[in-house]
Amino acid sequence: MKLPRFGVEEWLNSHEREAVYDIAGVSIEALTLQELFELTRESETSFYQELLTKKLNYGWIEGSPEFKKAVSQLYESVTENQILQTNGATGANMLVLYGLIEPGDHVISLYPTYQQLYDIPKSLGADVDLWQVREENKWLPDLAELRQLIRSNTKMICINNANNPTGAVMDDDYLRELIAIARSCGAYILADEVYRPFTDTKVSSIIDLYEKGISVNSLSKTFSLPGIRVGWVAACDEVTDILRDYRDYTMICAGVFDDMVARLALKHKDVILERNRKIIRQNLEILDKWIKKEKKASYIRPAEVPTSFVKLEVDCPIEEFCLTLLKNYGVLLVPGNRFEREGYVRLGYSCKKETLEKGLELLSLCLNE
Repeated sequence: MKLPRFGVEEWLNSHEREAVYDIAGVSIEALTLQELFELTRESETSFYQELLTKKLNYGWIEGSPEFKKAVSQLYESVTENQILQTNGATGANMLVLYGLIEPGDHVISLYPTYQQLYDIPKSLGADVDLWQVREENKWLPDLAELRQLIRSNTKMICINNANNPTGAVMDDDYLRELIAIARSCGAYILADEVYRPFTDTKVSSIIDLYEKGISVNSLSKTFSLPGIRVGWVAACDEVTDILRDYRDYTMICAGVFDDMVARLALKHKDVILERNRKIIRQNLEILDKWIKKEKKASYIRPAEVPTSFVKLEVDCPIEEFCLTLLKNYGVLLVPGNRFEREGYVRLGYSCKKETLEKGLELLSLCLNE
């Protein structure tokens, strides 16, 4: 099993500590524990007292019953038995691919997307075709192209919805057509759904639409708790049973403290999501205004999700420009060549309002220097 370097993570690991204005990250502004207690109006004293008396042994292997029940309620027709807790969505994707993909399998992956979804199947010996997103199609891939890629033995189609880095969303009509194609050959659809859209248009989880749909999510992006590293897989009973066996090789359990925080957040999901909806809408308006004013920047407006893909008019390689921007102005972006898209940058706009405003101001200065 041989894997290439993880392009985006390699960039962030190398440079994020240098940033004064980080507008590269695509989590919605992370919560502190204090902010979580204030938002949920839960008692800090009760929480800490429970933690102080709790044995720090191995926790619930698949996630606590309260966690599994709360996660199942995020879906329309999922039982608690169909939920497996993982180490973030990264652990969930790894588990699904490790558990289901074998040498010689045919896999189709959306591209660009989260690098796990195509490089892990390749490393496992699968034959992987890339299903390209199209700027002229508002960064959605063409379903006609998928029909050309599909084979009678296609094992899995990998998507993430909304898409990283573009912020494009496959709505239910699109997903139903995608499912019809997958069903024609009995392929699984693995959907990384960590960027839950805040749009008014209904965007369902793949498991609620397709019997062979596998939904992956976490508390990192939409719930603003990346630090606890808690995610999950939701799948049909048959797949969940397969993944249970493989999960024993990849993870025993999440931390006791992490599960406690996850349960607290899920209990009050509505107030957290409302807080984050306000951040997304406020900051996207700021980004819209900047795009209209800055002549050297343009974009296909993302859905109301934490990531955007911005085209910049620069006269040097985009990674070189991003290094100059970081060194001279303290602003961090992810260069588009990390997604094989020269001339673009991933811009995460769901940070603190002040960080976004100052980051965009300095980005304009660098563009027009």
